[in-house]
Amino acid sequence: MSEIEKISEWLGSGSINIFGTPYAGKDTQGGHLARDLNTVRLSGGEILRNSNIPPHVKKAIDSGVLAPTKDYIDIVVPYLSQQRFTGKPLVLSSVGRWKGEERGVIEALKTAGHELKAVILLDINEDIVRERFHAAVEKGDRGERADDEEHLLDVRLREYREKTMPVLEFYEEMGLLDRIDGQGAIEDTYAQIIAKLLARANS
Repeated sequence: MSEIEKISEWLGSGSINIFGTPYAGKDTQGGHLARDLNTVRLSGGEILRNSNIPPHVKKAIDSGVLAPTKDYIDIVVPYLSQQRFTGKPLVLSSVGRWKGEERGVIEALKTAGHELKAVILLDINEDIVRERFHAAVEKGDRGERADDEEHLLDVRLREYREKTMPVLEFYEEMGLLDRIDGQGAIEDTYAQIIAKLLARANS
């Protein structure tokens, strides 16, 4: 049995939630993992941006701050219960980024049959965040996002430190968090993720 097959067997229809600062590689790594597990990657931010959201929510996320918790829960959490995901594992990208949202996400996933099995933190320093931001601007490969502006980067990093890091501490206390050095090559980071998930599958 291959490493991916072992992870898939352990995961079942459960879920993995990937966190990190802006430009940590959450969507990239989540995409690779979803491909190998033959499933979907769901990003809380993408769900919001692709939903019919109230003007005050759009204004918040366009300015680089997190959507208000009540609106986030009302919009994102029901999305996880869609019938098309039934029986499949889910790879999540920063779903539930504000302290207090994690409990609603955990409960929603459990109810929908996608019990949260692991949380991955892609750890990079803020100098790397800024390097990757400028590289992304040059490549122009992130589409049109109102919060992808240099003057909002400090806002987004502050939001992460103040609102998301407590969420990660909660997951660490639950024994769900695996920290990954996300500063190297994409393939090296992915190899670390697979190794951590395999360790959980074999435990």
